[in-house]
Amino acid sequence: MSDTTIGDDQQAAEAGTGQRPQIQVNAQYVKDLSFENPNAPQSLITSAEAPQIEVTVDVGARGMGEDRYEVELRVTAHAARGAERAFVVEVVYSGVFTLLNVAEDALQAVCLIECPRILFPFARRIIADCTRDGGFPPLLLEPIDFAALYLNSQQAEAASADGENGGENDTGGGTDGEAGDN
Repeated sequence: MSDTTIGDDQQAAEAGTGQRPQIQVNAQYVKDLSFENPNAPQSLITSAEAPQIEVTVDVGARGMGEDRYEVELRVTAHAARGAERAFVVEVVYSGVFTLLNVAEDALQAVCLIECPRILFPFARRIIADCTRDGGFPPLLLEPIDFAALYLNSQQAEAASADGENGGENDTGGGTDGEAGDN
């Protein structure tokens, strides 16, 4: 995947420049990886009780100049059987992207929706491999709707800003690059 075009919702950007928006993947890498199996080997003994698994997802982006952005996808999964922790896996999987012909007002959405969509399958595989190599069945994460995460984050930020302004409408907002939790 060296470059990807952005969907039809970017037609306005195309009309202004005459060129289609593009996402170029310059690099992908594991920025941080952690797997904990604190109660092994007892945690590996087959139990009739299925573990409770909690997954959190966070997305961040930062500019690197010249239309380049680093996007971080952080996925953390905690598994427990009752009060006993089975495992914790965390991966920060990142990519450097060049965004060409993307309208200024669409940059944040592209960085927090489209770029993580490209990174997710790789982070998913790493988590599956870590849990399998840790002695558990592979944890296969369900696909994530990054657009919904982004919208939830925007709504939460707008509500927070609304509360801080004493109920006044605030239409200026934006996010600090966080896409929220799943």
